[in-house]
Amino acid sequence: MSFYRLMLEGTMRIRVLLTAAAATALGATVAVTAGNAGAAAAGCQVSYTISSQWSGGFGANVAVTNLGDPITGWTLRWSFGVGQGVTQAWNATVTQSGTAVTAVDASYNGTLATGGSASFGFNGSWTGSNPVPTAFTLNGIACTGTVIPTTSASPTPAATGTPATRTVRVFWLRPTDVAYDQRYPDGIAAVMREAQSYYRQELGKTFTLDNTVVEVVAGEHDRNWYITTNCTGSDHYWCVAGNLHQELMRRFGITDPDSRWLCVGEISAEETGRSGGGASPGWVLLSGHDADGAAGVNGAMNRWYGGMVHELGHAFGLPDSTSTDGTPMSASFYDYPDTHFSQAQKNAILAGPYGRFLS
Repeated sequence: MSFYRLMLEGTMRIRVLLTAAAATALGATVAVTAGNAGAAAAGCQVSYTISSQWSGGFGANVAVTNLGDPITGWTLRWSFGVGQGVTQAWNATVTQSGTAVTAVDASYNGTLATGGSASFGFNGSWTGSNPVPTAFTLNGIACTGTVIPTTSASPTPAATGTPATRTVRVFWLRPTDVAYDQRYPDGIAAVMREAQSYYRQELGKTFTLDNTVVEVVAGEHDRNWYITTNCTGSDHYWCVAGNLHQELMRRFGITDPDSRWLCVGEISAEETGRSGGGASPGWVLLSGHDADGAAGVNGAMNRWYGGMVHELGHAFGLPDSTSTDGTPMSASFYDYPDTHFSQAQKNAILAGPYGRFLS
Protein backbone atom coordinates (compact mmCIF):
# COMPACT_ATOMS: atom_id res chain seq x y z
CA MET A 1 0.00 0.00 0.00
CA SER A 2 1.15 3.61 -0.43
CA PHE A 3 1.58 5.83 2.60
CA TYR A 4 2.15 9.51 3.12
CA ARG A 5 4.74 9.65 5.81
CA LEU A 6 6.00 12.03 8.50
CA MET A 7 9.35 10.99 9.98
CA LEU A 8 11.46 12.50 12.75
CA GLU A 9 15.24 12.05 12.50
CA GLY A 10 16.90 14.20 15.14
CA THR A 11 15.14 17.52 14.65
CA MET A 12 14.43 17.20 10.92
CA ARG A 13 10.98 16.29 9.65
CA ILE A 14 10.65 15.02 6.07
CA ARG A 15 7.47 14.35 4.14
CA VAL A 16 7.76 11.76 1.36
CA LEU A 17 5.57 9.31 -0.54
CA LEU A 18 6.75 5.72 -0.25
CA THR A 19 5.47 2.19 -0.67
CA ALA A 20 5.72 0.04 2.45
CA ALA A 21 7.28 -3.32 1.86
CA ALA A 22 5.22 -5.15 4.46
CA ALA A 23 2.58 -3.01 4.11
CA THR A 24 -9.84 11.68 27.27
CA ALA A 25 -12.24 11.96 26.66
CA LEU A 26 -14.33 11.25 29.68
CA GLY A 27 -16.47 8.20 29.27
CA ALA A 28 -14.34 6.75 26.45
CA THR A 29 -15.01 3.02 26.17
CA VAL A 30 -11.94 0.80 25.96
CA ALA A 31 -11.75 -2.87 25.06
CA VAL A 32 -8.84 -4.67 26.72
CA THR A 33 -7.67 -7.98 25.30
CA ALA A 34 -4.74 -8.66 27.65
CA GLY A 35 -2.38 -6.98 30.11
CA ASN A 36 0.83 -7.26 32.12
CA ALA A 37 1.55 -6.53 35.76
CA GLY A 38 2.36 -2.98 36.79
CA ALA A 39 2.24 -0.61 39.71
CA ALA A 40 1.87 2.92 38.37
CA ALA A 41 -0.88 5.13 39.72
CA ALA A 42 -2.55 8.33 38.54
CA GLY A 43 -5.03 10.79 39.94
CA CYS A 44 -5.70 14.49 40.09
CA GLN A 45 -7.85 17.22 41.53
CA VAL A 46 -8.75 20.55 39.91
CA SER A 47 -9.92 23.80 41.42
CA TYR A 48 -11.50 26.17 38.89
CA THR A 49 -12.40 29.59 40.32
CA ILE A 50 -13.99 32.56 38.57
CA SER A 51 -11.98 35.42 40.06
CA SER A 52 -13.91 38.26 38.39
CA GLN A 53 -16.73 38.70 35.93
CA TRP A 54 -18.09 41.57 33.88
CA SER A 55 -20.45 42.02 30.96
CA GLY A 56 -19.20 39.62 28.28
CA GLY A 57 -15.98 38.74 30.04
CA PHE A 58 -14.46 37.01 33.05
CA GLY A 59 -11.21 35.99 34.70
CA ALA A 60 -10.51 32.52 36.06
CA ASN A 61 -7.83 30.77 38.09
CA VAL A 62 -7.18 27.05 37.73
CA ALA A 63 -5.15 24.93 40.14
CA VAL A 64 -4.34 21.31 39.34
CA THR A 65 -2.97 18.88 41.93
CA ASN A 66 -1.26 15.63 40.97
CA LEU A 67 -2.38 12.82 43.30
CA GLY A 68 -0.60 10.01 41.47
CA ASP A 69 2.98 9.18 40.58
CA PRO A 70 5.28 12.13 39.72
CA ILE A 71 4.83 13.49 36.19
CA THR A 72 7.03 15.56 33.92
CA GLY A 73 4.86 17.65 31.65
CA TRP A 74 1.11 17.99 31.98
CA THR A 75 -1.89 18.67 29.76
CA LEU A 76 -5.21 19.62 31.32
CA ARG A 77 -8.41 19.42 29.26
CA TRP A 78 -12.00 20.46 29.79
CA SER A 79 -14.98 21.61 27.74
CA PHE A 80 -17.08 24.73 28.05
CA GLY A 81 -20.80 24.16 27.96
CA VAL A 82 -22.45 27.36 26.72
CA GLY A 83 -20.09 29.19 24.41
CA GLN A 84 -17.40 30.56 26.69
CA GLY A 85 -14.04 31.33 25.09
CA VAL A 86 -10.46 31.82 26.27
CA THR A 87 -8.99 35.17 25.17
CA GLN A 88 -5.61 35.20 26.93
CA ALA A 89 -3.76 33.09 29.51
CA TRP A 90 -0.69 33.09 31.73
CA ASN A 91 1.46 30.38 33.35
CA ALA A 92 0.17 27.88 30.75
CA THR A 93 -0.42 27.67 27.00
CA VAL A 94 -4.18 27.52 26.60
CA THR A 95 -5.87 26.78 23.27
CA GLN A 96 -9.45 26.12 22.30
CA SER A 97 -11.14 24.22 19.48
CA GLY A 98 -14.91 24.54 19.54
CA THR A 99 -15.91 23.91 23.15
CA ALA A 100 -12.76 21.85 23.92
CA VAL A 101 -10.03 23.63 25.89
CA THR A 102 -6.45 22.40 26.31
CA ALA A 103 -3.96 23.86 28.81
CA VAL A 104 -0.30 22.77 28.55
CA ASP A 105 2.32 23.50 31.20
CA ALA A 106 4.67 26.47 30.78
CA SER A 107 7.82 24.27 31.14
CA TYR A 108 8.81 25.87 34.45
CA ASN A 109 5.72 24.40 36.13
CA GLY A 110 5.53 21.12 34.22
CA THR A 111 7.06 18.80 36.83
CA LEU A 112 4.57 17.73 39.49
CA ALA A 113 5.58 15.48 42.36
CA THR A 114 2.97 13.38 44.12
CA GLY A 115 0.81 15.96 45.87
CA GLY A 116 2.37 18.77 43.81
CA SER A 117 0.27 21.56 42.31
CA ALA A 118 0.47 24.07 39.49
CA SER A 119 -1.72 27.08 38.85
CA PHE A 120 -2.50 29.21 35.83
CA GLY A 121 -5.00 31.88 34.94
CA PHE A 122 -6.88 33.16 31.92
CA ASN A 123 -9.35 35.73 30.75
CA GLY A 124 -12.37 34.63 28.79
CA SER A 125 -15.57 35.71 27.12
CA TRP A 126 -19.13 34.55 27.73
CA THR A 127 -22.69 35.16 26.62
CA GLY A 128 -25.86 34.23 28.44
CA SER A 129 -24.29 32.37 31.36
CA ASN A 130 -20.89 31.30 32.60
CA PRO A 131 -21.09 27.99 34.48
CA VAL A 132 -17.98 26.39 35.95
CA PRO A 133 -16.81 23.29 34.02
CA THR A 134 -17.40 20.08 35.97
CA ALA A 135 -15.10 17.56 34.25
CA PHE A 136 -11.34 17.73 33.71
CA THR A 137 -8.63 15.32 32.56
CA LEU A 138 -4.92 15.52 33.36
CA ASN A 139 -2.74 13.67 30.80
CA GLY A 140 -5.83 11.74 29.77
CA ILE A 141 -6.84 10.76 33.32
CA ALA A 142 -10.15 11.97 34.74
CA CYS A 143 -9.65 14.29 37.72
CA THR A 144 -11.99 12.87 40.33
CA GLY A 145 -9.95 13.53 43.46
CA THR A 146 -9.04 9.85 43.78
CA VAL A 147 -6.03 7.75 42.78
CA ILE A 148 -6.42 4.94 40.26
CA PRO A 149 -3.95 2.39 38.90
CA THR A 150 -2.76 3.04 35.33
CA THR A 151 -1.72 -0.57 34.86
CA SER A 152 -3.58 -3.76 35.59
CA ALA A 153 -2.27 -7.15 36.61
CA SER A 154 -4.86 -8.90 34.50
CA PRO A 155 -7.42 -6.73 32.72
CA THR A 156 -10.61 -8.59 31.95
CA PRO A 157 -11.16 -9.04 28.21
CA ALA A 158 -14.17 -7.13 26.95
CA ALA A 159 -16.47 -8.58 24.34
CA THR A 160 -16.81 -5.83 21.77
CA GLY A 161 -18.63 -7.64 18.96
CA THR A 162 -18.29 -6.47 15.38
CA PRO A 163 -18.02 -2.68 15.14
CA ALA A 164 -20.71 -0.87 13.21
CA THR A 165 -19.90 -0.20 9.57
CA ARG A 166 -18.95 3.28 8.36
CA THR A 167 -17.19 4.02 11.63
CA VAL A 168 -13.58 4.88 12.44
CA ARG A 169 -12.02 1.90 14.16
CA VAL A 170 -9.05 2.67 16.43
CA PHE A 171 -6.41 0.26 17.79
CA TRP A 172 -3.57 0.53 20.30
CA LEU A 173 -1.21 -2.44 19.85
CA ARG A 174 0.84 -3.17 22.94
CA PRO A 175 3.93 -5.37 22.40
CA THR A 176 4.50 -8.21 24.87
CA ASP A 177 7.19 -6.27 26.77
CA VAL A 178 5.06 -3.11 27.19
CA ALA A 179 2.96 -2.92 30.36
CA TYR A 180 -0.69 -2.00 30.07
CA ASP A 181 -1.13 1.70 30.87
CA GLN A 182 -4.59 3.27 30.92
CA ARG A 183 -3.17 6.62 29.83
CA TYR A 184 -2.69 5.26 26.31
CA PRO A 185 -6.23 4.19 25.41
CA ASP A 186 -7.64 7.19 27.25
CA GLY A 187 -5.24 9.58 25.52
CA ILE A 188 -5.72 8.11 22.04
CA ALA A 189 -9.49 8.28 22.53
CA ALA A 190 -9.18 11.95 23.51
CA VAL A 191 -7.12 12.71 20.39
CA MET A 192 -9.72 10.99 18.20
CA ARG A 193 -12.55 12.95 19.83
CA GLU A 194 -10.64 16.18 19.27
CA ALA A 195 -10.17 15.30 15.58
CA GLN A 196 -13.86 14.41 15.38
CA SER A 197 -14.75 17.86 16.71
CA TYR A 198 -12.34 19.56 14.29
CA TYR A 199 -13.80 17.80 11.24
CA ARG A 200 -17.30 18.85 12.27
CA GLN A 201 -16.11 22.43 12.68
CA GLU A 202 -14.47 22.42 9.23
CA LEU A 203 -16.95 20.35 7.20
CA GLY A 204 -20.25 20.72 9.02
CA LYS A 205 -20.25 16.94 9.44
CA THR A 206 -17.86 14.42 10.91
CA PHE A 207 -16.95 10.76 11.27
CA THR A 208 -18.42 8.35 13.81
CA LEU A 209 -16.20 6.58 16.30
CA ASP A 210 -17.04 3.03 17.25
CA ASN A 211 -18.74 2.61 20.64
CA THR A 212 -15.48 1.00 21.73
CA VAL A 213 -13.34 4.01 20.91
CA VAL A 214 -9.98 2.26 21.34
CA GLU A 215 -9.49 -1.47 20.93
CA VAL A 216 -6.45 -2.45 23.00
CA VAL A 217 -4.60 -5.29 21.30
CA ALA A 218 -2.11 -7.51 23.11
CA GLY A 219 0.63 -7.83 20.50
CA GLU A 220 2.08 -11.17 19.47
CA HIS A 221 5.71 -10.02 19.73
CA ASP A 222 8.06 -7.76 21.70
CA ARG A 223 9.05 -4.26 20.62
CA ASN A 224 12.30 -5.35 19.00
CA TRP A 225 10.46 -7.80 16.76
CA TYR A 226 8.19 -5.09 15.40
CA ILE A 227 11.20 -2.82 14.82
CA THR A 228 13.56 -5.28 13.12
CA THR A 229 11.45 -7.99 11.44
CA ASN A 230 10.38 -7.93 7.77
CA CYS A 231 12.86 -5.15 7.00
CA THR A 232 14.31 -4.65 3.53
CA GLY A 233 16.31 -1.50 4.26
CA SER A 234 17.85 0.56 7.04
CA ASP A 235 14.72 2.57 7.80
CA HIS A 236 13.05 0.57 10.54
CA TYR A 237 10.14 2.97 10.85
CA TRP A 238 8.55 1.20 7.93
CA CYS A 239 9.14 -2.18 9.58
CA VAL A 240 7.06 -0.99 12.56
CA ALA A 241 4.29 0.44 10.39
CA GLY A 242 4.19 -2.60 8.13
CA ASN A 243 4.20 -5.13 10.96
CA LEU A 244 1.45 -3.22 12.77
CA HIS A 245 -0.59 -3.07 9.59
CA GLN A 246 -0.21 -6.74 8.73
CA GLU A 247 -1.04 -7.97 12.24
CA LEU A 248 -4.18 -5.86 12.53
CA MET A 249 -5.42 -6.96 9.11
CA ARG A 250 -4.77 -10.64 9.80
CA ARG A 251 -6.15 -10.79 13.32
CA PHE A 252 -9.25 -8.66 12.71
CA GLY A 253 -10.07 -9.65 9.14
CA ILE A 254 -9.56 -6.12 7.79
CA THR A 255 -8.61 -5.41 4.19
CA ASP A 256 -6.67 -2.55 2.63
CA PRO A 257 -8.68 -0.47 2.07
CA ASP A 258 -11.83 -1.73 3.77
CA SER A 259 -15.24 -0.40 2.80
CA ARG A 260 -16.60 -1.20 6.26
CA TRP A 261 -14.24 0.88 8.39
CA LEU A 262 -11.60 3.55 8.29
CA CYS A 263 -8.86 2.21 10.58
CA VAL A 264 -6.35 3.95 12.85
CA GLY A 265 -3.55 1.89 14.38
CA GLU A 266 -1.03 3.03 16.98
CA ILE A 267 1.78 0.84 18.36
CA SER A 268 4.09 1.38 21.32
CA ALA A 269 7.27 0.56 19.40
CA GLU A 270 9.75 2.46 17.26
CA GLU A 271 13.47 2.62 16.52
CA THR A 272 15.34 5.06 18.76
CA GLY A 273 15.55 8.47 17.13
CA ARG A 274 13.08 7.63 14.35
CA SER A 275 9.37 8.15 14.54
CA GLY A 276 6.52 9.20 12.36
CA GLY A 277 3.09 8.68 10.96
CA GLY A 278 1.83 7.18 7.77
CA ALA A 279 -1.56 7.10 6.11
CA SER A 280 -3.30 6.11 2.90
CA PRO A 281 -7.00 5.96 1.97
CA GLY A 282 -8.73 4.03 4.72
CA TRP A 283 -5.75 3.67 7.06
CA VAL A 284 -3.63 5.63 9.57
CA LEU A 285 -0.57 3.92 11.11
CA LEU A 286 1.40 5.63 13.89
CA SER A 287 4.46 4.56 15.87
CA GLY A 288 5.43 4.91 19.52
CA HIS A 289 6.14 8.63 19.39
CA ASP A 290 2.51 9.41 18.58
CA ALA A 291 1.18 6.88 21.10
CA ASP A 292 3.31 8.52 23.81
CA GLY A 293 2.14 11.97 22.74
CA ALA A 294 -1.50 10.97 22.93
CA ALA A 295 -0.87 9.61 26.42
CA GLY A 296 0.47 13.02 27.46
CA VAL A 297 4.08 11.96 28.00
CA ASN A 298 5.73 13.52 24.95
CA GLY A 299 5.23 17.18 24.15
CA ALA A 300 2.37 19.63 23.80
CA MET A 301 -0.99 18.11 22.86
CA ASN A 302 -1.57 20.50 19.96
CA ARG A 303 1.08 18.69 17.94
CA TRP A 304 -0.70 15.34 18.39
CA TYR A 305 -4.12 16.84 17.66
CA GLY A 306 -2.82 18.47 14.48
CA GLY A 307 -0.93 15.34 13.47
CA MET A 308 -4.04 13.18 13.73
CA VAL A 309 -6.12 15.69 11.74
CA HIS A 310 -3.37 15.60 9.08
CA GLU A 311 -3.13 11.80 8.86
CA LEU A 312 -6.90 11.41 8.83
CA GLY A 313 -6.91 13.82 5.88
CA HIS A 314 -4.77 11.28 4.00
CA ALA A 315 -7.08 8.48 5.13
CA PHE A 316 -9.99 10.43 3.64
CA GLY A 317 -8.04 10.69 0.38
CA LEU A 318 -6.14 14.01 0.51
CA PRO A 319 -2.52 14.38 -0.65
CA ASP A 320 0.06 16.56 1.06
CA SER A 321 0.02 20.24 0.23
CA THR A 322 2.92 21.38 -1.92
CA SER A 323 3.71 24.30 0.39
CA THR A 324 3.07 25.48 3.93
CA ASP A 325 -0.32 26.90 3.08
CA GLY A 326 -2.23 27.22 6.34
CA THR A 327 -4.06 23.92 5.86
CA PRO A 328 -3.55 20.83 8.04
CA MET A 329 -2.24 18.96 4.97
CA SER A 330 1.01 20.95 5.22
CA ALA A 331 3.42 21.74 8.04
CA SER A 332 0.73 24.19 9.18
CA PHE A 333 -0.76 21.33 11.19
CA TYR A 334 1.85 22.24 13.85
CA ASP A 335 -0.16 25.45 14.33
CA TYR A 336 -3.31 23.52 15.31
CA PRO A 337 -5.98 24.67 15.97
CA ASP A 338 -5.03 27.72 13.86
CA THR A 339 -5.19 25.76 10.61
CA HIS A 340 -8.09 25.11 8.25
CA PHE A 341 -8.95 22.95 5.26
CA SER A 342 -9.25 24.79 1.96
CA GLN A 343 -12.55 24.61 0.11
CA ALA A 344 -10.94 22.33 -2.47
CA GLN A 345 -9.81 19.98 0.29
CA LYS A 346 -13.27 19.96 1.85
CA ASN A 347 -14.79 19.10 -1.50
CA ALA A 348 -12.26 16.32 -2.04
CA ILE A 349 -12.96 14.76 1.36
CA LEU A 350 -16.70 14.78 0.82
CA ALA A 351 -16.37 13.36 -2.70
CA GLY A 352 -13.67 10.88 -1.75
CA PRO A 353 -13.86 7.15 -1.06
CA TYR A 354 -14.75 7.70 2.62
CA GLY A 355 -16.88 10.81 2.25
CA ARG A 356 -19.97 8.67 2.88
CA PHE A 357 -18.63 7.97 6.38
CA LEU A 358 -19.25 11.61 7.34
CA SER A 359 -22.58 12.71 8.73
